[in-house]
Amino acid sequence: MSYPIPVDQHSFALQEHYTIKVGNSGPTVKEVNVEIGFSFRSVELLAQRRSYSQAIELVGRVCSLCANSHTLSFCLAAESIARLTPPARANYIRVIASEAERLHSHLLWCGVMAGLLECQPLFQQAVQARELTAGLLRAISGRPTNVGLNCIGGVTRDINDPLQLLADLAQLRAIIERQIIPAFEASPSLKARLTGLGVLSLSEARGYGVVGPMGRASGLKFDVRRDAPYSAYDQFDFDVICLREGDAFARLIIRNLEMLESVWLIEQALLHLPTGPICLADVPTSLPPGEAVARIEAPRGELFYYLASNGSDKPARLKIRTPTFANMPAAATLAVGQKRADMPLIQASIDPCYACTDR
Repeated sequence: MSYPIPVDQHSFALQEHYTIKVGNSGPTVKEVNVEIGFSFRSVELLAQRRSYSQAIELVGRVCSLCANSHTLSFCLAAESIARLTPPARANYIRVIASEAERLHSHLLWCGVMAGLLECQPLFQQAVQARELTAGLLRAISGRPTNVGLNCIGGVTRDINDPLQLLADLAQLRAIIERQIIPAFEASPSLKARLTGLGVLSLSEARGYGVVGPMGRASGLKFDVRRDAPYSAYDQFDFDVICLREGDAFARLIIRNLEMLESVWLIEQALLHLPTGPICLADVPTSLPPGEAVARIEAPRGELFYYLASNGSDKPARLKIRTPTFANMPAAATLAVGQKRADMPLIQASIDPCYACTDR
């Protein structure tokens, strides 16, 4: 006999506000239904009632962890409408901030997984590394979260001491490379716990249109940074990590290896940081009539912004599609046939952000 079980936000891996219903037959999951909109905040409508500079601050509050991704996407769309090209130094700083944010997000995810797997030493290592990343973000933007760095035409803050950031990166790389990755990969118990759990095949990944590390763990080799470069990503050398197993362990390995690529990208940007201004002079407060789409590779995958202008100093229309909105429907495939007790690990392996999705 199958029966539904409503689950609140404190029962699974991430303590965010959302509603999910699991249909069970004994201990086996038969159906999963995620209801989006539990904490709807009407960010898109509110942005249409504010100036462009105020709207940047607003979209930065969609999610504190992904604030830089949201403000960057908004600014890229606005710059496309106004046909503005930010200075080279600003584009490099945008890459540095984006990769630091990716590190911050992936390390939080590592801590969540370690906590669910009841591996306290690994949890402490992830927290230690995340503190270093928070310090890196603070040095770049002045804040460890809600990074208010992007503006139309460039960035608001310069990097004055690249050598110190390089020293901090070396320490962070050592922790990730010598402690966190070996702890996950070399543990037979952790590997056995996650291997074969929540499998998503390549055909299923394409069918659902999943993005980011989740898609790349199933063999879907797509990364906006490489396939549709923005800012200065086309000037850097980095690998797009891709596996084919499609299970929770593959999604773990993808994010671990991506952290090393992020460190390498930041190092390249700091070593070759161009001279010059960080923002265009005399950026207009109003944009010409038009519309644009911007997409970037946020920590969880492709983040999509649509922006329309009617020539005033306020957006005429704003539409946001987050990576979690694309990835969460696949939970029905990942969880069906699995044990209900494994639902926290399966959900955590997706790395959902309901704050971003509900807006």
